[in-house]
Amino acid sequence: MILLAQAAAGTSSVCGDQPGLICERVYEWSGSRLLAGLASWFVDRGLTVLVILLAGWLVSRIVNRAIRHFKERIDRPSLRDVGRDPAVSEEAEELRSKARAETLAGVLRSVALATVWGFTGLLALGQLGINLGPLIAGAGILGVAIGFGSRAAVEDFLSGLFMMMEDTYSVGDDIDFGKGRGTVERVSLRSTSIRTRQGTVWTIPNGKIVHLANFSQLWARAQVDIEVSYNCDLRQAMQVILQAGQDMWDDPEWGADELIEPPQVKGVQSLGESGIFIRVRAKTRSSVQWRTERELRLRIKEALDAAGIEMPYPHRTLTVRRDDTGQEAKGAVPL
Repeated sequence: MILLAQAAAGTSSVCGDQPGLICERVYEWSGSRLLAGLASWFVDRGLTVLVILLAGWLVSRIVNRAIRHFKERIDRPSLRDVGRDPAVSEEAEELRSKARAETLAGVLRSVALATVWGFTGLLALGQLGINLGPLIAGAGILGVAIGFGSRAAVEDFLSGLFMMMEDTYSVGDDIDFGKGRGTVERVSLRSTSIRTRQGTVWTIPNGKIVHLANFSQLWARAQVDIEVSYNCDLRQAMQVILQAGQDMWDDPEWGADELIEPPQVKGVQSLGESGIFIRVRAKTRSSVQWRTERELRLRIKEALDAAGIEMPYPHRTLTVRRDDTGQEAKGAVPL
């Protein structure tokens, strides 16, 4: 009886007045207070923490799957939007919808996962015996202070949200943001990262993007002005230019992949000092209009050379006045 009483007293000192079965068995088996205490803590709190972390992982997987399904649903072109312009192909609309879906899904995934793991961390800390009351109260006060002190952050957040909903631009778009021009590399609810053609990366708060031009919205337009001499036959020159554009349209490398419709000669645009400008336009896929313009200039120049139509160069006519004696007047420029 004395030995049993001593054993019970030892167990009580290690496992408490109401010892658990695991603590008692580990203490009886090992005789170690440390192992018994660790086993009791693991059963009482450790398993609960593991269950919470496992639940957080499962919820994050479910959220990822839901966002993926949402992305697949919005990754389909709207028939109403496609029908709005017959020149916009379904393929172009699909690419645009895909870029928009990728941008929106990435932001939603970041926000959702941060929320899930934030709650999971708080629950796990609560099981570890940490008093969450002061922590939550302090976070609330800090949040209110930040909310009053950073109105710009709220403005950036709302601007980013509306920008994504309205599909103003997406990752991969070529845009002009007022202070420069470049390709969108990253979009978040707070800011947008844009890489210019010189390689510089601009990170701009969404609320600061006031005026924006997007060169990648479904289709674009290539436009070149070709100058020909005053002495040439304009109708012949326009016919040669039109045929050069048709040859480019018939080229599989351009007509199938870059152009939406054949280049069109719009007519005489202006009468310049040295020649006459003829305007040519072509509807292209998004973000390829500049490459199309360069190719159009090359083909038109080759076609005009082959037809014997000269392109003008700057020239000026000088008039020399002479007085009654046959001498050049003062200030006249000699030939």
